[in-house]
Amino acid sequence: MLGPNGAGKTTLLRILCGLIDPTVGNVATAGLPPTEARGTIGFVPPGERTFYMRLRALENLEFFGRLYGMRRDEARARALTLMERVELADALERRVGTYSQGMLKRLAVARAMLTNPSILLVDEATHDLDPAGARRIRELARQAADEGAAVLWATQRIEEIRGFADAVTVLASGRVRFQGTVADLLLHSSSSRYLVELTDGNRSVRSITSALTKAVRGLGSIVPVDSSGRRNYILSLTEGIPLGKALASIMAARFQIIACREERSEIEEAFLSLTGKDPR
Repeated sequence: MLGPNGAGKTTLLRILCGLIDPTVGNVATAGLPPTEARGTIGFVPPGERTFYMRLRALENLEFFGRLYGMRRDEARARALTLMERVELADALERRVGTYSQGMLKRLAVARAMLTNPSILLVDEATHDLDPAGARRIRELARQAADEGAAVLWATQRIEEIRGFADAVTVLASGRVRFQGTVADLLLHSSSSRYLVELTDGNRSVRSITSALTKAVRGLGSIVPVDSSGRRNYILSLTEGIPLGKALASIMAARFQIIACREERSEIEEAFLSLTGKDPR
């Protein structure tokens, strides 16, 4: 589930968990009202202040296991298994308050998996994590899916979608703007955008802008990135126009191209097209 801040992702997940009631309409989780389905749901909430920070990690998991109705020995055995799985076995006796953000997120996944849920709801699990930590959290979610759990992953980090999501729902302002596969999402991508760095000699800003606009007329548009109007430009191509044709036209206008790279991925373009908001 992809959407910008304020789209309604967290609110929807909290409704699915039975933590809050919808203001209108009805919702079913695994065919049941959310309050009756809680035993089948694992929830990884946003933020890290959802544990008792003065308690040890193992004590935290045992406590939450007991809240789920587990016997003490059952909760401890399950906690030990999960601490090994999320690679925290060597830190199970440490107080949670000493954990890093990445460790806290892995511990949150372990807590969500205590009851071996059939549904795993994950809310912004990789926010503020480094690439390695984010990848590990995604691997844990993928493992849960491979073992049969239905995983709903909510994020605003669009780079997580490709190669990870089987299906995508895009939310914006509390409304569903898209549902389908990643390939279907890419069909909403708008014109390709490229960051082009040029050398422009000693021409004035006005003459540079005029010459570039004339060079790409009928092919797309080009605008300066900063107020100087020199060197760095965003080139937006009209659908169906190859990049090479536009670059050749720019060089024919006596500009030397130093570098050219995609400004946005196709998924970013689709996200912007559907939500009207820049993911960055």
